Amino acid sequence: MFKTIQTFLAIALAAIISFSAMANAGTTTVAKGNFTGASNHITTGLVEVVKNADGSHTVILADNFSLDGAPDPRVGFGKDGKYDTSTGMGLLKSNTGYQTFTVPAGVNPADYNEIYIWCLKFSVPLGVASLL
Repeated sequence: MFKTIQTFLAIALAAIISFSAMANAGTTTVAKGNFTGASNHITTGLVEVVKNADGSHTVILADNFSLDGAPDPRVGFGKDGKYDTSTGMGLLKSNTGYQTFTVPAGVNPADYNEIYIWCLKFSVPLGVASLL
C-alpha cells in the first residue's frame, strides 16, 4: 500500500513539474516597466508584457504590484499619455500581488508604450507604467 501511494505521489509530482515547465516555456518578455501613481493614487510594482509560444500576449503584474484602491480599476494599454479604451483587459483581480491579463486579439502591444491601471467609473488613470 505504501509503495502504491509513493508511486502515485511521484507521478503526480512529475505531472506538476511538467505542467509548470510548459506554462513558462516559450514565453518571451517584450516590454516591462514600473508603475507610478496618478490622480492622487498610489500605484507601484513591476509589469511585464510577454509573448506566448502561440503568438498571443499576456500582461503580468508582479508580486510587488499594489494599488491603494479605487472603484472599477481596469488594465489596458496607452501611448504617450493617452489611455486606449479599446485595449481593456478587464477588472483588476486584486489591489495587490501577482495577476495575469490576456491581451485582446487584434491589439498589438508594440503599438503602445504604457500600461495603465484605469478607473472606468471616473475615466481617470490610477497608475501608469512606461514600457521599455
